[in-house]
Amino acid sequence: MPIPSDYTERVYAGVLGKIIGVYLGRPFEGWTYDRIMAELGEIWYYVHEKRGTPLIVTDDDISGTFTFLRALPDYGNTRDLAPAQIGQTWLNYIIEGRTILWWGGMGNSTEHTAYLRLKHGITAPLSGSIALNGRVVAEQIGSQIFIDGWAMVAPGDPELAADLARRAASVSHDGEAIYGAQVLAAMEAQAFVERDLNVLIDTAVSFIPADSIIYRMINDIREWHAEFPDWRQTRDQIVANYGYDRYGGNCHMVPNHALIHLGLLYGDDDFQKSLMITNTAGWDTDCNSGNVGCLLGIKNGLAGINAGPDWRGPVADRLYLPTADGGRAITDAVRETYHVVNIGRALAGEPPLAPKGGARFHFELPGSVQGFIADEHVEARGTLQIENVPGHSARGSRSLALRYRKLAPGRVARAATATFVPPEAIKMPGYTLLASPALYPGQRLSAHVRADGADPAPVQCRLYLMVYGADDDLVRTSGPEALLSPGGDHTFTWRIPDTGGQPIAAIGIELAGHGHGTVYLDYLTWDGAPEVSFGRPAHGGTMWRRAWVDGTSAYERWWPETYRLIQNEGTGLLIQGGRDWSDYRAAATLTPHMAAACGLGARVQGMRRYYALLIARDGSDTGVARLIRALDGATVLAETPFAWEYYQSYAFELEVVGGVLRGTVRGPGGAGVTLSASDTMLDGGGIGLIISEGRAAAEHVTVRPA
Repeated sequence: MPIPSDYTERVYAGVLGKIIGVYLGRPFEGWTYDRIMAELGEIWYYVHEKRGTPLIVTDDDISGTFTFLRALPDYGNTRDLAPAQIGQTWLNYIIEGRTILWWGGMGNSTEHTAYLRLKHGITAPLSGSIALNGRVVAEQIGSQIFIDGWAMVAPGDPELAADLARRAASVSHDGEAIYGAQVLAAMEAQAFVERDLNVLIDTAVSFIPADSIIYRMINDIREWHAEFPDWRQTRDQIVANYGYDRYGGNCHMVPNHALIHLGLLYGDDDFQKSLMITNTAGWDTDCNSGNVGCLLGIKNGLAGINAGPDWRGPVADRLYLPTADGGRAITDAVRETYHVVNIGRALAGEPPLAPKGGARFHFELPGSVQGFIADEHVEARGTLQIENVPGHSARGSRSLALRYRKLAPGRVARAATATFVPPEAIKMPGYTLLASPALYPGQRLSAHVRADGADPAPVQCRLYLMVYGADDDLVRTSGPEALLSPGGDHTFTWRIPDTGGQPIAAIGIELAGHGHGTVYLDYLTWDGAPEVSFGRPAHGGTMWRRAWVDGTSAYERWWPETYRLIQNEGTGLLIQGGRDWSDYRAAATLTPHMAAACGLGARVQGMRRYYALLIARDGSDTGVARLIRALDGATVLAETPFAWEYYQSYAFELEVVGGVLRGTVRGPGGAGVTLSASDTMLDGGGIGLIISEGRAAAEHVTVRPA
């Protein structure tokens, strides 16, 4: 099946539809129709302000959708991807009790139950089976809410989408839950090439058993739609025949799948109306709304989303993906679109896309702003309008127009995008936002800007950072500047300065001029290894700790050591950095107090994908030093005897350059061992402090170019 010519833009619309739907339905998730009507009325637009909640939130629907799909690139983008490999992806990216899932307990939360099965060696699909977990647990909604990505990598190929959906869903679900997931995936895949909703439904149900409840229910809803002109009448039929009283558990697939079809059939192919019906009908509103939004985004494109009220402006492409790969947690709809698109292209045998040389912020999709919003710290408020426009790009087709107006002398306009947990998300309710910064000292940043040729006067343009400082207050750090004449352009280069180990919260651009004008941001990006020392800052605050993604049993905040790592069973990691780190040298001094093993990780891609330099016991009286690769189990790359003791400090240094690894461990007297190995399985990732079954401590961790 060839890739559709508008594939990228349609995926972008699907991603936007997904996150808009989730953000719309999240503030009243789980409410009944009667409560929604009594307290909110019909849901025609965002209601987060009425509920006193933020719009951009961490949500399992979004996190699971764009995280579990990583199984494909992690395992070579093979069409033969196995459920067991998707299960390994769960174990790698999920941090138990903290990320992605509802941690409701064994037999109560379907996904938590499946995770515990996987953790204890029961592979998929048995991990999610009715035989092991019972029908009620296995048929809850989770398989449906995570399914959109598997459809978007199979444009125009509903058979492949349904099969991928089956494999992915079987990690945690079975029975009717798998059938519902397959129906949605097939509809979304076919929506890339087919606009008729009834054809989409006909195509999708052909992949599930005709005697299934999902099949029968869809037929019933289509008949009710033909009989009843008012969607509320059909909703009453759904409640009576397929309601929560008939399908138990916390959030069953069957009733909620029904509301998806209710919104689609009665929505008249209108994005706003379809979401209104699906959300007003109640039950698992963010899940159902997210699926409807994604399907309509794919089917009708950006024009369908743009036809109604301003859904996109308040969102500004922003989304959060908290996983053990913390450097990708603060992301945006454009970045995730290209991740999805390049998986789909790989499955189709096509090369990847990298707009503007792979720039992080490139604005190549219509209307995209990639998280850039007017800086809340601007003194002259209301002076800046941000808009994606065609042209004004040296290497692409679009740019970000920054239109300033009413600027008096001494006043500036600023626009910024988050690179770490923003202030409004620090105490966000609900799912925890674990993240590492995306940008670090020592990395090389570049950006290209152009002034409008029609502007009446030059404009001063400057880059800046927002950094968490004392008591977690944001501190502005100014970067390079340029004076742009009308029609002039400039390419900034900036080696990010030392921040004292404090995380960089945002990167922005500042404009100073007279009256009005426009500056076009063509692209902004960075690369290279960081040069940074992580430790306890002298002036307090907590965000420096939060920059570490905590995958240990008890990384507490009140111990005298900077980092005290405790792991009750298995192996835990404290992780910082991202996949763009490739060649570098990391160093730390660790003190094991009681541990089966401890050490330093590099190219860490999650809880179970990394290189590590460890000291371990393994039943030895004295111990060993070991270089390992963790990837679907541990592979020893090199080892040697090394005597070590509890309560003594050991200096670890681990360097990764291309396919060459070199590690050194030195004891209190300076004597040590050096290990080296060659391996090319992992090409990039952050650093990690590693602890197995015990306790260890560290004070400083450094990273610098190799």
